[in-house]
Amino acid sequence: MPWYAFLLAPLALIFRIITGIRNWLFDRQILKSFKLPIPSLVVGNLSVGGTGKTPMVEFLIRNLRGEFEIGSLSRGYGRKTRGFFQAKHESSPAEIGDEPLQIFQKFDGKVPVFVGEDRVSALEKIAGMYPGVKAVILDDAFQHRKLKADFYCLLTPYFSPFSGDYLLPMGKLRESRSGARRADVLVVTKCPETLSLAQKQKTEAELRPYLEQKVPVFFSKIGYGEPYAIAHSVSFAGAVILLAGLADDGPFVSYCQGRFDVLEVLSYPDHYDYGRDELGRIAQLAEKHLQQKPVLLTTEKDAVKLKSLANQGFLGEIPIFVLPIEAQFESKDKQMLLSYIREKFSKK
Repeated sequence: MPWYAFLLAPLALIFRIITGIRNWLFDRQILKSFKLPIPSLVVGNLSVGGTGKTPMVEFLIRNLRGEFEIGSLSRGYGRKTRGFFQAKHESSPAEIGDEPLQIFQKFDGKVPVFVGEDRVSALEKIAGMYPGVKAVILDDAFQHRKLKADFYCLLTPYFSPFSGDYLLPMGKLRESRSGARRADVLVVTKCPETLSLAQKQKTEAELRPYLEQKVPVFFSKIGYGEPYAIAHSVSFAGAVILLAGLADDGPFVSYCQGRFDVLEVLSYPDHYDYGRDELGRIAQLAEKHLQQKPVLLTTEKDAVKLKSLANQGFLGEIPIFVLPIEAQFESKDKQMLLSYIREKFSKK
């Protein structure tokens, strides 16, 4: 937290009052929450960005889709449209957002993916369009109190848990820490490669006061796959120019610097809309390091935008590679989490 954060305390107090009144009205059912016939599972957080929601959504789809048909719904951050849309093979990031398109492409279009600001209205439409869908996973809807979901999976990153954070604009919290009591499970994300039992117990002890008594706490880390090419057939040689538009690109950059010859790092804000200036900068750096024959290495989320630009010829002959990531759990935690979700949905 920067030194000047406490100067913003009065604004954080105002924000706390506003969000507190809103939650109180929903808790007392003065403002109505709606349950829908189609089961819904929310993956969300208390803070703004950087907790690993999309890898968690993909983890759940990957592990549950063999048992029943699953759909995905999000707001579609970064898109230039409004309203309800379904992802299609011809969809663009501008139409539905980068993360929904990433999910759609990652599962080869076999999982129905939707975007819509009003989650209740969107779920009603999905139920009418796809009566075979038995559950919808919602990316980032923890604060969408108009919807009363069947299951809430709350995420918090290991190195910056909500228990030590403050409300906006003093910190990064969207609502008070007490909002965690709505969670059915808590997943601590982005854990280090090795995590001792003592470290887990210490982390859980810091978070436990904000949770309902029987809510389980699980720990996950980010796993990286092998880089793969898009729009080119060249081999991966290891000399890379990194490009990432993430809320927190620290883990991505650190991993790459430990395994590849990182020549340059281009960091942009989350959901960044790349234009001619950025493409020109990429070309300049590729020319600067021409002797090393670098490739552009990026995230899956950024790749959906860069692939579109490459197909339009804006990136010339620069090879683009993607570093895939996924949420990973210890075997015991994985089975317990999935069993807990299955139990909840079987009752539904």
